[in-house]
Amino acid sequence: MNLFDIKGKIALITGSTHGLGMAMAKGLGQAGATIVVNGNSSQQKIDDAVKELQSEGINAVGYKFNVTNEQEVIAAVAKIESEVGAIDILINNAGIIKRIPLIEMEVADFKEVIDIDLVSPFIVSKHVAKGMIERRQGKIINICSMMSELGRNTVGAYAAAKGGLKMLTKNMATEWAKYNVQINGIGPGYFATEQTKPIRVDGNPFNDFIISRTPAAKWGDPSDLAGAAIFLSSKASDFVNGHILYVDGGILATIGKPSNE
Repeated sequence: MNLFDIKGKIALITGSTHGLGMAMAKGLGQAGATIVVNGNSSQQKIDDAVKELQSEGINAVGYKFNVTNEQEVIAAVAKIESEVGAIDILINNAGIIKRIPLIEMEVADFKEVIDIDLVSPFIVSKHVAKGMIERRQGKIINICSMMSELGRNTVGAYAAAKGGLKMLTKNMATEWAKYNVQINGIGPGYFATEQTKPIRVDGNPFNDFIISRTPAAKWGDPSDLAGAAIFLSSKASDFVNGHILYVDGGILATIGKPSNE
């Protein structure tokens, strides 16, 4: 079991004040890692997230910075490594989605999604990886998506960004694996979060679609991501590089009607 031991490791998780970022923060924190919470919308949200983690006995701190602003990222990484310690694990989780048909989408909206979902993982990884390369160890996890593999109506910018993030993950591994840095991705399926709560009711067409389309016949629980995150953060994945681990209940495994129908 020592293969999965991450006690004492320092994990920076971007966009981790809520949702799947918070779920992974709890999973890694409960496994013994020190969690560095990041957000940019407000200091209050960061403080509340840190308090929530600390209330569960997790060692957590918070830093507000904009992941798309390189100078802010450089300053934040330096401050974290000075005040908390060397970053052992980076999870690039911050992201947005804009549900607009491509024919109607403004160029500015398309660029904003690309900037946050694709460019920011490059910026943060670049500056965190420098220390990992010097120390000859580190774990980077990029949060990809099923849209890294598939298209869907109204999410063209998001799919373009997440498809690009899949390939960025592979290229990071190509360039940095020789320094004993492992760079992989997690592709979440559809999860039961606060954001999806309004549609997760019987009779809602999208709820019915997800349950019928998923071979596991249910939405994922955010805690289901913890095992994947711990695996890719630990020694157990030391020879895993450039891989995208899809945690989706089997959606990507089938193009036909799943067995639960």
